[in-house]
Amino acid sequence: MNGVDLFLLGRTLMKIGEEAMPVGDITPSRTTQAASVRTVLVVVADLRAHPETSVGEIAARTGLPQSAVSGAVTRLKEAGAVVTAPDPADRRRVLIRQAPGQSARVEAVRAAGIEGPLAAALGTDDSAQVAEVVAALEFLAGRLAPGTAARRP
Repeated sequence: MNGVDLFLLGRTLMKIGEEAMPVGDITPSRTTQAASVRTVLVVVADLRAHPETSVGEIAARTGLPQSAVSGAVTRLKEAGAVVTAPDPADRRRVLIRQAPGQSARVEAVRAAGIEGPLAAALGTDDSAQVAEVVAALEFLAGRLAPGTAARRP
């Protein structure tokens, strides 16, 4: 495997992950800019690494346009995953934090399995083969997930 193979595998895994997430009745409101699942996930990942932040800071760190970050934050807020509040040090700035409790939407996303989309991507109905790949992915996630010791500088 080389860098290109690894990059392409990452893109494939990202697409499988997007397919595995339940979308149900979640749609952006008419007053907000639509934010893709991928954009929302990038914002969620940034919020995990920076628990109290602003739209501008997320945009600077991720390279996403501020409008896309704002749309993602709005979707996350509508889903009950984040809360916003004025910054006490600068009332013009709004701070974004993960919601203290877990909304039903967040629970549904976290509970969704990957087996179906993974089986489709593998082109198999063999549950043993799917389970083997799931175990390999869980191993990799444990070793390479953001915030693990192996990834820290």
